[in-house]
Amino acid sequence: MTLDRFTVCSICYRSQTLDDAFAALAAAGFRRIDLFGVAPHFSADQAEVPVEAIEAACARHGVRIANLGTYVGRTFHLDDAASVREEIDRSLAIIALAKRLGARTVRTLPGEDADPAQIARMAPHFAELTPAAEEAGVHLVMENHHGRLAGVPDLAVRLCEAVGSAHFGIIYEPCNLLMGRRDYWADWRVMRDWVRHVHLKAGHWVDGKFERCHYGSGEVDIAGLITGVDADGYRGDYAVEYEMDHVEPPETGLVRWRQWLEAL
Repeated sequence: MTLDRFTVCSICYRSQTLDDAFAALAAAGFRRIDLFGVAPHFSADQAEVPVEAIEAACARHGVRIANLGTYVGRTFHLDDAASVREEIDRSLAIIALAKRLGARTVRTLPGEDADPAQIARMAPHFAELTPAAEEAGVHLVMENHHGRLAGVPDLAVRLCEAVGSAHFGIIYEPCNLLMGRRDYWADWRVMRDWVRHVHLKAGHWVDGKFERCHYGSGEVDIAGLITGVDADGYRGDYAVEYEMDHVEPPETGLVRWRQWLEAL
């Protein structure tokens, strides 16, 4: 399998400089990056991480940005007009940066828990962002983390329907769903019309504890998942999300994952 549709998350090098992170990711064989949305990798505050620094690091290491992991809309669940207005302005600035960097997706943060009452508060604010996202060719996406609204597929779909834009959707992350003891294939069928990005990790339950593991092991059938969601019409990216430092450092672990994907 070619890596044309695979990106790699820079979170595994989150404490390193842009140059060091991009050099390591390129050395592992990846050319498209899901950029961790916190300094020193990215910041909406251009005094902290200028976009020119990101562009220069991309040019030096022959990589490009596929996604910004920035959590736009992080205060939209609050009943605080000033905080929401400030976040709308910050989010619009991030969408403009995503356009400049050529990113296809920008991550959102829809609320602080799984309370469905947040949907009515958040949807109008996310809807205010979608014209700018559409103009920029960007999709605003929420990841299905356990314990948050997006981790309950029915609620994530309700929020998407309330926002009402093809440029607002979901990051399908089967390992996160498995961590919440959910049936990730059943959840795909609920969310598939709104999925705009896919994250790939591997994991399994061992003695009542959830553990991450290497591709090709664990309870997430990654090869079957890629085949299945593609057959279902998905045409977006797959993000390689390496969070396995406790098992193997990313310098060698990411090479192992790339080789496994290429062998499919």
